[in-house]
Amino acid sequence: EGFVNFRHEVSVIAARGIDGEVACFDPGENVHKDGILSTTTVPARLNASQRTDAVLLAAQILNKLKYVGVMGVELFVTPKGLIVNEIAPRVHNSGHWTQNGCAVDQFEQHIRAIAGWPLGDGQRHSDVVMENLIGDDMDRVPDIAKEPNAALHLYGKAEVKAGRKMGHVNRVTKP
Repeated sequence: EGFVNFRHEVSVIAARGIDGEVACFDPGENVHKDGILSTTTVPARLNASQRTDAVLLAAQILNKLKYVGVMGVELFVTPKGLIVNEIAPRVHNSGHWTQNGCAVDQFEQHIRAIAGWPLGDGQRHSDVVMENLIGDDMDRVPDIAKEPNAALHLYGKAEVKAGRKMGHVNRVTKP
């Protein structure tokens, strides 16, 4: 990552069904702190061409691999275009925003894909900022619970540890 001159990172959560059908969610813009995903904001800062390219790149990867299920595709936005940074063959932390931003979230989409059902419409109905709750962020949960338009998703982990993802909050910023 240190060798790539990139402006920011985005990720596309994409699904491919058994029949080869592909559906992609809107790209989200990722911010990392200490090497851990801190936030994903949707919509990402991309122009229309970059948005199209990001979705097409993700779809091409799924098709080339004949992958079935949901995959996260992370991309660097550079002055010369998009560069694939990482692929994650699973539902992905940067796609948690779909739980409150879409009618069909990444988890349901994965089940649809592997079960041979039609893929759902991943169209975004709301703008969302997903924030990971890491370690001592759990101390903020009572205050977060008071926020309007904040949806808490806690993972039920018994022990809080530094650097451990304990949950996330999706803040719906615009319906």
